[in-house]
Amino acid sequence: MPAISFFTESVRYNLPQKLKVKKWIKATIEKEGFELQELNFIFCSDEYLLGINQQYLNHDTYTDIITFDNSDVEKQIVSDIFISIERVKENAKTFKINEFDEVCRIMIHGTLHLLGYKDKGKAAKTLMTQKEDEYLSYRSLVELI
Repeated sequence: MPAISFFTESVRYNLPQKLKVKKWIKATIEKEGFELQELNFIFCSDEYLLGINQQYLNHDTYTDIITFDNSDVEKQIVSDIFISIERVKENAKTFKINEFDEVCRIMIHGTLHLLGYKDKGKAAKTLMTQKEDEYLSYRSLVELI
């Protein structure tokens, strides 16, 4: 049974509108021609995500998100996406947007990576940003589906 789940590690965080977010992410995946199997969003601290970045990616830097694609079957989504809530809060202040909108942007960014979108290089980054904006605006339509 397809599932989107939310967990926390080393932080206290309660994602608002969980059911709506699940419907939105699932609709995005399906709109891109993929099938959802299992998608876990793990909200964590900067230090927790730094440890993952060091251990698995050999990067010694803070980041807002790390996406692990665990799928063995093409066009199926099986993944763990780790998100630093501290980075989300800082990004929201920097970009002068509310935290919920920023966490949604980060969540859809990780999901888009699973759907094959990249963000290395100017053209890829531009397309990723366009897709983020497209699917962020799609949130309000989800309840109509």
